[in-house]
Amino acid sequence: MATPKTVSFYTLGCKLNYSETSSIGRQFEGAGFAEVGFEQGADVYVINTCSVTDFADRKCRNIVRQALRHSPNAYVVVVGCYAQLKPEEIASIPGVDLVLGAAEKFHILDYIEDLSKAPGKGMVRAGEVRQAKDFVHAFSFGDRTRSFLKVQDGCDYKCTFCTIPQARGQSRSNTVESVVNDARSIAAMGVKEIVLTGVNIGDFGNGTEVIEGAKPKKEALFIDLIRALDEVEGIERFRISSIEPNLCTDEIISFVAESQRFAPHFHIPLQSGNNKQLAQMRRRYRRELYAERVAQIKSVMPHCCIGVDVIVGFPGETEEDFLETYRFIQELDISYLHVFTYSERANTPAADMPDAVLMDERKRRNKMLSILSEKKRRAFYEQHLGEYRPVLWEHSQQEGIVTGFTDNYIKVEAPENGRLINSIEMVGLETLEPEGGVVWVSGEPRQVPNENFAPVEVNQV
Repeated sequence: MATPKTVSFYTLGCKLNYSETSSIGRQFEGAGFAEVGFEQGADVYVINTCSVTDFADRKCRNIVRQALRHSPNAYVVVVGCYAQLKPEEIASIPGVDLVLGAAEKFHILDYIEDLSKAPGKGMVRAGEVRQAKDFVHAFSFGDRTRSFLKVQDGCDYKCTFCTIPQARGQSRSNTVESVVNDARSIAAMGVKEIVLTGVNIGDFGNGTEVIEGAKPKKEALFIDLIRALDEVEGIERFRISSIEPNLCTDEIISFVAESQRFAPHFHIPLQSGNNKQLAQMRRRYRRELYAERVAQIKSVMPHCCIGVDVIVGFPGETEEDFLETYRFIQELDISYLHVFTYSERANTPAADMPDAVLMDERKRRNKMLSILSEKKRRAFYEQHLGEYRPVLWEHSQQEGIVTGFTDNYIKVEAPENGRLINSIEMVGLETLEPEGGVVWVSGEPRQVPNENFAPVEVNQV
């Protein structure tokens, strides 16, 4: 085919996918392609997929149809987790021309010249996942505010509900030196915040084996990585995207508490507050350990934001089990939840477990925890009204308004008033909006805290 000149990307799923999409985009740019918006009509569409839930699978099909509506003659390439798990199924989607697996997606340019719009199934290049054994570094760059930096990939855990090991392969990490070099490159682009991403970033350097005593330490561990990153000039903030509770050590918690660059913000997957479900999920901790991790974080960082992943409707989860999880989370000093409705994934042990929960019941439990999440978030925001905290300003979809997040992940909005996008400003947290999802900052920008500042009365819903 004639070499296309424009490319457009659509990313589904996690921050790790966004980092990889951005790196693939730089490959296209280096080959002379111009990236255009999804609705502008590109010569090539690259769809980076997720397969955590059935929704992500259906979303992939919808995005393919949308791409072809914008550009009927475009070449459509599908990569990512769904592409590795179900390549033949994706290749059968009308309009898909190429499907690349986990080991092939970073060689995408090698396949572009061979594409054709011949009728029938698309071309599949997806080997066994064990072939994805090399670490490919990646980071996102777009709005010049934050970047997602990939430090680890794959997973050696065997959680019964998860397809990630099948989609991404074994756990593997970048080197500390390479990550630091990536961070310096990101800093040179003017980015102020880096979010460290991976499938199981606490396992950086095979930390699980070291902690469990299976093997002696061979590589630098996650704590060594974040210590090195803390010395990188030009980056104002680092965030840890998600870390398993059994890998969130006292050493890591203490380091973040003392660091000037690592944000007081942890996202720690729980999945269930019931030990019966945790055992059935083959999670590597019990709820008592999780509660200890939260208590330890709050003891050294009372202002720290803690996010939690939880799954509802896992096979065998009775109403009593769910309520035990609900009460456990209700009592935890955490800040918000990401609630996932369990969906059966092919070739996982959980898919064959008995006592499936009815879908309507799964949705009801999801709603209950989602409401609890909003209550937790509101309480966390209220706790910090009247304080001054550093905010990284970003563009807002609303004219005359800027938005941003504090170091401890409180969402803030304010009048533009000369505030500079991609700058960090110390501001007073004044009023919680009635919906409870945003703290409002009014008046002129404040660079120095005012000792007389006091919070205004919070509107109640």
